[in-house]
Amino acid sequence: MSTETTASVSTHILDTSVGRPAEAVAVHLSARSGSDGDWQALGGSATDADGRCKDLPALPEGATHVRLDFETESYFAKKQAAAQQDAPALRDSENGRPVFFPEVTITFAVVPGEHYHVPLLLNPFGYSVYRGS
Repeated sequence: MSTETTASVSTHILDTSVGRPAEAVAVHLSARSGSDGDWQALGGSATDADGRCKDLPALPEGATHVRLDFETESYFAKKQAAAQQDAPALRDSENGRPVFFPEVTITFAVVPGEHYHVPLLLNPFGYSVYRGS
């Protein structure tokens, strides 16, 4: 049995449209105690060149739910500006939108003493998440 009183969280992002890590994506972390508790913003970070957030804030004691907010719109806008030849992104850019999902929010339950690694697989028209290790 673990003696830890809090859970911990890490994440990374892979841009599946190019098969590479998504760098410089802002990630915000929030937590709450109980399903009807108020969300407490804890801070955030941005992904590094390997698509990882290595410095997310610690969760407060008693956290039962965690929310990760990924700011994906600016990532795809920068990618488009860099003249990537990603056909889906170009199709949407004709309508003035660099991405279909301008943000991705993932909410999950946690228990004290556990570590939760939550990868985001991202492309301009879809995403997937899972509990990693």
